[in-house]
Parts: sequence; C-alpha cells; structure tokens
Amino acid sequence: MRISNITFHNFRIYKGQNTVKFTEDKLKNITIIAGKNGFGKTTFLTALIWGFYGRLMAQVEDKYRKEIKNSGGYEQYLQETFNKNARQEYVQGQTEDKEFFVEITLTNLSIPSIPCRTITIKRSFNLENNEENLSLLIDGDENELTKEVGYEVFINDFILPREIAKFFFFDAEKIVSLAEAKSKMELRNLSKAYSEVLGIKKYEELKKNLESLLSRLRRNGASPEQQQKLEQYKTKEEELSNLINYNQEQQDEIDLKITTLRQKNDELQEKLIREGNSITLEELKALKGDRDQLKNESKEIKAELRRSLDLAPLIISGKHLFRLKNQLELEQKISESSLNKEILDKEINHFAQGLLEKLNTLNLDQQQWKALQEKIKESVQQQQNKENESVEGNILLEFTEERYREFQDLYSTLNSTYLEQFNHIVQKEKNNRILSNTVVRKIKQAEARKGNHLAKKYREAKEENQEQLNRLDEQKNKLVLEFGKLQQQQNSNLKLLSEFEMKFNLAETDKKKFTVTQKLLDKINLIINRIKQDKKFSLQKSLLLGLQRLMHKNQFIHDIQIRIEEDIMDIDLLDYQGQIIGKETLSKGEQQLYATALLKALVDESGIEFPVFIDSPLQKFDKFHAENIIKDFYPSISKQVVLFPLLEKELSEEEYKSIQPNLQQAYLIENHPDGSVLNNVPKNRLFVEFKNNTYVSSH
Repeated sequence: MRISNITFHNFRIYKGQNTVKFTEDKLKNITIIAGKNGFGKTTFLTALIWGFYGRLMAQVEDKYRKEIKNSGGYEQYLQETFNKNARQEYVQGQTEDKEFFVEITLTNLSIPSIPCRTITIKRSFNLENNEENLSLLIDGDENELTKEVGYEVFINDFILPREIAKFFFFDAEKIVSLAEAKSKMELRNLSKAYSEVLGIKKYEELKKNLESLLSRLRRNGASPEQQQKLEQYKTKEEELSNLINYNQEQQDEIDLKITTLRQKNDELQEKLIREGNSITLEELKALKGDRDQLKNESKEIKAELRRSLDLAPLIISGKHLFRLKNQLELEQKISESSLNKEILDKEINHFAQGLLEKLNTLNLDQQQWKALQEKIKESVQQQQNKENESVEGNILLEFTEERYREFQDLYSTLNSTYLEQFNHIVQKEKNNRILSNTVVRKIKQAEARKGNHLAKKYREAKEENQEQLNRLDEQKNKLVLEFGKLQQQQNSNLKLLSEFEMKFNLAETDKKKFTVTQKLLDKINLIINRIKQDKKFSLQKSLLLGLQRLMHKNQFIHDIQIRIEEDIMDIDLLDYQGQIIGKETLSKGEQQLYATALLKALVDESGIEFPVFIDSPLQKFDKFHAENIIKDFYPSISKQVVLFPLLEKELSEEEYKSIQPNLQQAYLIENHPDGSVLNNVPKNRLFVEFKNNTYVSSH
C-alpha cells in the first residue's frame, strides 16, 4: 500500500490548497519534506491522523487526546484547526471558502472482496454549520459495501487500525516513551498496541465476546432473587470503572505537569551548566552514573579490605603462628601414627611369622634356629620402637582433617601472596577515592560556580522546580496506589460475580450453547498462548538484530528477553553477563535507538505494508548513529518513508548525500505572511533553496 498524494486545504498553517504528490520508484523509497521550526512539519502528521480517524484520533496517541481536551472538546478543536487567515477572510466576507479538508489517495491496495486501484479518503469541516463530513471513493466512485460497513469502520479494519497508527506516524524524538514505560498501566497500554500490531488483538476480542456470551447464558437461568443480587454486582462494577477512569484522568493531568516541569528542569540545568562550564546534560548524566558506580565499587573494595584485615592479627602474631603450624603438623603425624600403629604391628608380626614358617623348612639345627628367631624378633622390635619415637608429643588442639587443610591453605597464603593482595586492595581503594573526588568535583562545577549570583538564582529556581516535581511525584504515587486498590476491588468484584453466575441453573435451551461456547473459548485461549509465544521469540530475534545493527557499542546489548504475564508484555535488555540493563539508564539517543529498533521489529513482524512518516528523524543521534539509521533503518522499514527533518540541525548536507541513493523526491515548506506552502524542489538543490528561503512567520 502506498499514498500517492495528499491535499491540505486551510488546515492550520496551510492556507488554501497544498498538494504533495509522491512518485513511485521501486528502487527508492524515501521522500524528504523539510522546513524550519514552526513551518508545518508536525502539522503535516496531525493532518494525516485527522484525515484517517477524525474524532477517534484521540485514541491514536495521548497527545491528541490532551490537545482536544485542552481546546475544550472536539468541536472547539476543529474550530481552532481552521487556518486563522482564511477564517478571518470568511468572517469579513472577503471569501466564500468556509471549509478545511484533508484528502488522501491510496494505491497498490489489497483488500479482500474489493478489487480496486485507488481509494480516496476526504475528511472536511464546514465552518458555517460546524459539521464534519467523511467521504470514501473506490476508483473514483462510492461503494455500497463500504457504505454498509461504515467509512470509519472500513478505514480502521481494512486500511490501518488506529491502535497501531502510532507505529507508522510518529515523532522520533517522542517515541522514547516506548523505552520509558515502567508502570503496569503504561506497560498494559503498550501491550495492547503490541497485540494489535502482532495480530493478537482480534483473537483477544473474540475471547472477550465468548466470555460475554457465557455470562449472558448463565444469567438467563437466574431467579428473580439472583437477578437482584446480580444488579448489585453490576452497579458496583460500574462505580469502580468510573472511579478507575477518574483516577486515570488525574494521573494524565499530573503526567502533563510533570513533563512540563522536567522540561523546565532541563532548561535550568543547561543554564547552570553554561554558568559553570561547557559540560552537556548527557555528560552530566554520565558523570552521575560514574559517581554511583564508583560508590558501589567503593563498598565492594571496603568489604574486601575488611576481609583482608581479619587476617592481619595472624600476621602480627608471627612466631606464635609458626608454633601453631608446628603443633598442628605434629598432631597430624600423631594422629596418623596412632591410626596406623595397630595395623603396622599386626603386619610386621604377620610378616615375621610367615618368614619363620618358611625358614623352618630349611632343616636348621636347634642352635641356629633359635639364634635366627632371636634376630628376627629383635629386628621387629627395633622397627616398632623406631615408629613410636617418630610421633612423640601431646595432642592439644585436635583439628579435624578438613580444618587442618584449611589452616595449611591459609598459612600458605599468609606466607606468600597476602602482602601483595593487601597492597593491591589498598591501591584500588586509593584509586577509587581519587576518581570519586574528581567526579564529584566535576558535578559540583557543572551545577554552578560559587559566588555566581546568576547561577544562584538558577539553582534556587531549579530547587523550587524540583520541590514541585517531588510533590507531583508524591501525588502520582498516591494515585497509583489508589488505582491498584481500585483494580484489586474490581478484580475481586468480577471474581465474586463470576462465582455467583456459576450458581445459576442454565435454561434447558442454553445448555448446548454453553457447552459449545466453552469449548470454543478453551481453543481460543490455547491459540492466543501459542501465538504470543511464537511472536515473542520472533520479536526478540528481530529486535536484537535491529539494535545490534543500529548501535555502535559492541556487545552493549547482548540479548533480548520478552516477558509475558497475563495482559502485560515487557521487554528486558540484557548485557553480556545476562544482567538487565535499565532502560532509564540509557541516554536519550540510546532510548530513541531502542524505540526505533522496536518500531522496525514490530512493523516487520506485523506484515502490514503501510507508509511510514517520521518527524524529527535524527534529533537525538550523533553522527555515527545517524549514519546507521540513514543506511540501515530508513531504506528498509517500509516501501514508502517520508521524513520531516530540520535541515542543518537534524540533517546535515553530508548526511543528506548519504540519503540520496534512496531518495525519491524532496519538498521544502516555505512560510509566507499568509501561511505555509509545500514546494517540490530538485533533489540536488534542497539545501540551496532552504538557505535562500528568508520568509519567517508563525501561525
């Protein structure tokens, strides 16, 4: 599927009619639409979202829901979307043009049961009667099937589901939210989007429908008394749902305030840095990471030093330790001797007896025989006496064999490598202390110089801002706890409701329906689990390959692990030792790389062929990562990719040259006093035209 052209008419900053026509080239897939800040790059994306989804755009991303809410509702939002100059001209009677619209033409579609070459979607708003209108033409004509289904449903089910639009129309700088999701609610919302992209949502919706059917079948058999109690459970469920929604709205409002305060915090931090030295926010964050790591290393070194110092008294004891060694060796010999003496005596006597028996066959005379016996007995006695002499001493300590070996190892260490190891630990502690002091000093210098009055003002403002942030965080935590309790109550109520429904006697006509539905539900649950496991492993592989290709840190992320727990799916990044890398510890650029790789993996796994539109495509990337993104990501993410860069800041001329082998065409947004205009420019003259564009105004 491709977008062949888009037309804006009086949509926000775009006054009059502006059309972008996308050429088709199977070897080149990238289009660049460039312009300065405030000229209409983000408006372009907003227009697309509104054109496809209208009122339902609030379900695409939170930012649209908040914009509509802040405007005072959807109708007021539309009023504010009408180009200001065009509105003024209409109000003053200078023109009869009273509407704004977005028209999108799609080609290369494959829709079951509807063969077509083009689909044209046009959504408009009439200023005079405050009415929104949506039309959908297939090959230039209306279609009865799409009318019957409903245009909104048709767009959502057959073109692009709104739940996954965020993966095809996105601000690259803001998709770091994919990496920053921590709470169960955030992970649950992301999991819903993952399910939609990966094709699981339809099965989950079928599962919910079957569960609802089972519930209705049970309720058909309820007695009047049971119906009354059932209503109580349903009322309780409705109350809890309303409280949960209210809690969520409060959290959203606090999140918006927190985001604003954090941006202000970063601005104040930058001002403090400028007053202190040239260190950047990323470098400051890295310094703080180094400080924390050095603290942990210091704890480990001190623990190692304490273990080493535990042995110091033994070194100090000197000759007493040597005497202990000799005593233990003596006791070991005595122990071995006492153990073997009886056996040895028995063996010697047995040997002597056997020798005498053999000598008796020599027929020696009585005198010779007697002399020989005496000599053998004398030899045996001497050997036994010699053995007894070698183990003289007293048992004082009675070490076991295991403890004796442990002492030998300890003595060997103390006598050989202990001093070297101790000196090494002391040196490590010294180096750690020096590095820690250096890092702490750099952090202090980064915040502000002492005696700088302007820096003092910034610091006070930052502290006040931080206090507000802390209060909001505290409020958010209370709401999260309350949300958890409400969900727990809701789950408990649902469980009680389910158990209560089990007691209903099924109507005779519903028994067979219930049995068949239950079997279907069991099969659907099995299918969902299998799909999740299959998608889990393929997504892990695809995401890991994407990250390793985009990141220039070798082996930084060694593996990916996806955890699926009920309705929550979370992604863990693992280092070479198998330890989890906290996504919050990643720099903003690395978070954007992670989110970018995740988007690519999800698009690949979904099998959905749809154009991808990316605002601020290289905002947080250094030149090395930008090169990887330009060469490996944009040419492969989709057959049609539209980028909205800020020239010379996000996209340099050198980087633009790297894109050109995959570049179809280039557009430059020019801003005039009455609005912005989209102009098609030769690919090799984009930067020349950009530098010559001197019109600057805001709408």
